[in-house]
Amino acid sequence: MRILIAEDDEMLADVLTQSLRQSGYAVDAVRDGQAADTVLRSQEFDLLILDLGLPRLSGLEVLQNLRAQNSHLPVLILTAADSVDQRVKGLDLGADDYMAKPFALSELEARVRALTRRGAGGGGTLLRHGRLVFDQTGRVALVDDKPLDLSAREVSLLEILLTRAGRMVNKNQIVDHLCQWGEEVSSNAIEVYVHRLRKKLEPSGVRIATVRGLGYCLQRDVPETAEAR
Repeated sequence: MRILIAEDDEMLADVLTQSLRQSGYAVDAVRDGQAADTVLRSQEFDLLILDLGLPRLSGLEVLQNLRAQNSHLPVLILTAADSVDQRVKGLDLGADDYMAKPFALSELEARVRALTRRGAGGGGTLLRHGRLVFDQTGRVALVDDKPLDLSAREVSLLEILLTRAGRMVNKNQIVDHLCQWGEEVSSNAIEVYVHRLRKKLEPSGVRIATVRGLGYCLQRDVPETAEAR
């Protein structure tokens, strides 16, 4: 999952970036509204954390422009504690949630988890695929209630594939949602991540199918008796 933080307070932006990266998200940050507007027009994200008091272009203008493009990107707005009018305007313009400063990091991370689940089309914290269960809150994968030993990158890759189970996911989409700016990830590296995850998923009956030229698709083996029906 890839998050964009638009926050002009450098210290706060750095704290949020590091905290969310430790939770397994790919995170990028911009310091003004014009930069946020430009990036959002050209790149894909799974969540926008948007400060309303941005220079050059206000957070409300960034949000208005985003919704004018028919984007359904989940948006969590950050506001000063006394800016009730701005919070109302933000929600009216299409923000999904807001937090007043100062706030607890643990609460922000909980709201981030809820919004990214909603954006991925999930209503709960568990993603199920056959015998495989992925807990988006604890960011752990289980097969028959036994945890799989996955690296942070494998966890993120599995989440990307699970939220698009049954659909093709190409390498560019994986890079877009897996990596932050300045992180060089080659096509070969993606193949290595997929290969390692595929091997670890084998005991669950869940497999990652490769369609040359198109990408990857998460599938599960169906018993012959079930197919016969």
